[in-house]
Amino acid sequence: MKRFASFLMISVLSGVLTLAGYLLFIDEDNVLVEANTGIPAYTPVKMNSLPTGTNADFTEAANESVNAVVHVKNVATVRRSPFSSSTTQALQGTGSGVIISPDGYIVTNNHVIQNATQLQVTLNNNQNYMAEVIGTDPKSDIALLKIDAEDLHYLPFGNSDNAQIGEWVLAVGNPFNLTSTVTAGIISAKSRDLGMDSNISSFIQTDAAVNPGNSGGALVNINGELIGINTAITSQTGTYVGYAFAVPSNNARKIVEDLIEYGDVQQGILGIRGVQAANLPGEYNIEISEGVYVDQVEAGSGAAKAGIRSGDVITRLDNVKISKFSDLIGYIGSKRPDDVVTVQVIRDGDPKEFDVTLTKYEVYQIKAIGLEVTNASTDELKQRKVTHGVKITRGLTPQMQNEQLYGTIITAIDNIEVRDIKDVEKIMAQRSPGQPISVTFVTPDGEKQKYVWR
Repeated sequence: MKRFASFLMISVLSGVLTLAGYLLFIDEDNVLVEANTGIPAYTPVKMNSLPTGTNADFTEAANESVNAVVHVKNVATVRRSPFSSSTTQALQGTGSGVIISPDGYIVTNNHVIQNATQLQVTLNNNQNYMAEVIGTDPKSDIALLKIDAEDLHYLPFGNSDNAQIGEWVLAVGNPFNLTSTVTAGIISAKSRDLGMDSNISSFIQTDAAVNPGNSGGALVNINGELIGINTAITSQTGTYVGYAFAVPSNNARKIVEDLIEYGDVQQGILGIRGVQAANLPGEYNIEISEGVYVDQVEAGSGAAKAGIRSGDVITRLDNVKISKFSDLIGYIGSKRPDDVVTVQVIRDGDPKEFDVTLTKYEVYQIKAIGLEVTNASTDELKQRKVTHGVKITRGLTPQMQNEQLYGTIITAIDNIEVRDIKDVEKIMAQRSPGQPISVTFVTPDGEKQKYVWR
């Protein structure tokens, strides 16, 4: 009996020492150290944390978040009547915003502050400030504000690439003018494409309750890190039914820092046109169901210079898996021109890897005719046997999309030669609205045509 008791004590002691050794030597090694993402940190960032278990307490994250989320009131000056010269201040709408630095930078949605003549920001402690608009990016629905204050509570940007489906998140905002509201849910999906004309097209979907007034508010993980800006809901009633969408923090952070440093958004592109591999018809003989099939490679682009070809299937960008086109758009949207991205592809059944330097995306929308154009490369002009012109990138209306004019070169507008998109912008700014507009094209086959829009 004594021998059995001795063995029992030894077994218990061994178990305790083993557990202690595991916690001491193994658990600490389970922390992920994130590699440099290529985005310079002009705003407070936490890029190393991983989601923790579902037993975590939400109170700390909630307390940090409510003090960093503000109420944004959009006030516009309007006339009292069509026959009066007097004006009055009218509340156009309200929303939320997130303080991202101690000196008063605030990120919100562009639609929250659109057309405002005055913006009032109310903190969680009921202090009011007038806000200045630093910059906006309507295509991403992101705006950056600034208030004159110091030592504010703020939320650091987290790494939205690390967010996982099923992870607990909090939505913090001011729905229905109910200030400092916190709701909880999980990440339901990532890289969700809502079919919007947006630079993002890769939203985080959550089932945390989000309602009108939450726009511009914070989506945070249970570590209190900002992983998204709540932007949209899908609902037949206009209120919460379980589907809410947020701009990923990596994209929002990049846009904010572009606005601070450059005054506008610097968008980089790979230089490919593609389609989801799963959507290809059978005659393509592609057995891969996940990835982006490269249909065309832009001449002179980073992808072309790196050696990517039509027929390649992109499966990873850096260490991020690419299952569908919105994955690719979302990741590239967090990068800038001249950033280098490692692109992994499958070519003829074999994996290959290329380092692609992103090029700058410069476009101009000719809304009068429903077309978007960009600068044409020297090689593209030589192929069409022309010396100047801009290239059509896409149609802005269903009619123009059906025309399939991608790659067509516009050499003149109203009989004035165009050499770049600045020429196009200048011509369109000087012409009178409503006048007929003539456009001279050179098709990919080299045929010259002229059309007049009335």
